[in-house]
Amino acid sequence: MTSVLAEIDPTIIPIIAVTGGFAVAIVAIIFNVAKNIVVGRAHEQTRREVAAYVAEGTMSPDDAERILKAAPPKGKDWC
Repeated sequence: MTSVLAEIDPTIIPIIAVTGGFAVAIVAIIFNVAKNIVVGRAHEQTRREVAAYVAEGTMSPDDAERILKAAPPKGKDWC
C-alpha cells in the first residue's frame, strides 16, 4: 500500500504552500478589520454614554472631556 503523500506531484507542494500563506493573510486581515469595527463601535458608545451623563447633569463637562481624551498607550491592544 502506497502513501498518499508519495503519490502527490512534487510541483503542487509550492502551490499548496503559497495558497495556504494567502489564506492565512486573508484571515488575519478579516479579523483585524472586525477588531477595528468593534473597537470603533465601543468608542462611539462610550462617547454617547458620557454625553448622556453630561446632559442629565450627573457628570461635569470637564470630567467628560477628561474621560474622552484619555486614551490607551500607543501600541497596546485593548481588545
